[in-house]
Amino acid sequence: MLEGLEIKEVKLNKIINTNLIRLEPEFYTAKSFDLDSPFSGEEIIDFVQYGTSKELNEEFKGYPVLRLNEFKSCFISKPSKYCNKINQNTYDSLRLLKNDVLICRTNGNYKYVGKSAIVPKDYNYAYASYLFKIRPKNHLINASTLVTYLNSKYGRIEIEKYSMAGNQVNFSPAKFRQLRIPKFIKEFNVIIEKLTYKSFEHLQESDISYIEADEVLSKEIGLLNFKPSNSPINIKSFSESLGMSKRLDAEYYQPKYDDYLKLIFNYHNGFDSISDSCNLKGSNYNPIDEKKYNYIELSNIDKSGDISGCTIDLGNKLPSRARRLVNKGDLIISSIEGSLDSCALVTENYNNSLCSTGFYVINSSKINSETLLVLFKSELMQNILKQNCSGTILTAINKDEFLNIPIPQIQLNIQQQISELIESSFSNKRKSEYLLNVTKKAVEMAIEQNEQIALKYINEKISDYAS
Repeated sequence: MLEGLEIKEVKLNKIINTNLIRLEPEFYTAKSFDLDSPFSGEEIIDFVQYGTSKELNEEFKGYPVLRLNEFKSCFISKPSKYCNKINQNTYDSLRLLKNDVLICRTNGNYKYVGKSAIVPKDYNYAYASYLFKIRPKNHLINASTLVTYLNSKYGRIEIEKYSMAGNQVNFSPAKFRQLRIPKFIKEFNVIIEKLTYKSFEHLQESDISYIEADEVLSKEIGLLNFKPSNSPINIKSFSESLGMSKRLDAEYYQPKYDDYLKLIFNYHNGFDSISDSCNLKGSNYNPIDEKKYNYIELSNIDKSGDISGCTIDLGNKLPSRARRLVNKGDLIISSIEGSLDSCALVTENYNNSLCSTGFYVINSSKINSETLLVLFKSELMQNILKQNCSGTILTAINKDEFLNIPIPQIQLNIQQQISELIESSFSNKRKSEYLLNVTKKAVEMAIEQNEQIALKYINEKISDYAS
């Protein structure tokens, strides 16, 4: 009658006679693993601090504040929100220093709770309250090794065991103090730190190549030093407004949008609509029930336009919105205002993957995929996309509005330059991810077997990496 149920008998006196009094059954049936004389989280903490709970803004007012959205692999990227509700003293206390560790303490999705990132250099950023910051005692475990462990499968087991589930899942500093942290030999700590920072170097090189590609495009289409009108007033005749666009909302007619459109209309190599320049893949695809797919959502789109960390699951377990089949060379573009910059290039790793119907999927024989990526993420196209959003509950671009948007027909030699730079950017990102995967696997092997076997594995993989 009870077959198949997860049952474990735990005596009450065992619970009462420990520092950790947990009564929920999930805690005792959760997965676990063996560790030889581990540290507790309490032992390795040198400093811990919550972030700010003050209101954030997108108008660049105040101080930059990091959120979970800006976790990039196991590192951090530039904040997109600011806070003008904190004073200088609070901001100074929240500044991030090299080798700080940031941990997500609460989220509606348990997969993000406990997600960790290392601060690889000093940053003038604060951070939001659903993150907390710790500084580990470096002689016990360095920040790189700690973050690698927390993001490994064994770190996830510990985090999920000690998290508290309610309307939101919570993993507070108090819960971190109860974690088991492996004791690794010094040599192992040193090599994990070395590979982590080498990974960060590749990530920086990736960002530089993308910035150079964006500058090439901006120079070509006249965006460098371009300043659109900031006037709140625009006077249009009926034929220039409702008679043409069928739009009554004042935001649509902001003068800045006219200025951006002029850049497109005046481009020396001409322009065309998306419908005439690109192929839109708009048909729904029905996943095969027992086949596994990569499933791409907004949270899997990196700021540089690549894809990482997507869900892998059977077709019959994916959400109903997983209905767009994408292939190498396709560009996926979010249709929803607020996430329009979530554009990504589908690479070989994600060929025959699925993405949400919240994306438009395009490719073109006139403009290469790399140039389309940089173009749609540019200031120019982001503003044109935003102008064409409509709706009340959900503001988005409908299919007809999207296809009617004009885009410049970038010269072929410029396309080639952009393509080479984006390929370099993606290559460095792959190298960065490769090294992080090696460190994560090595930590797991050290837990399963020992550090010497893990070090041997690292040496083999680094040899492959160098070749």
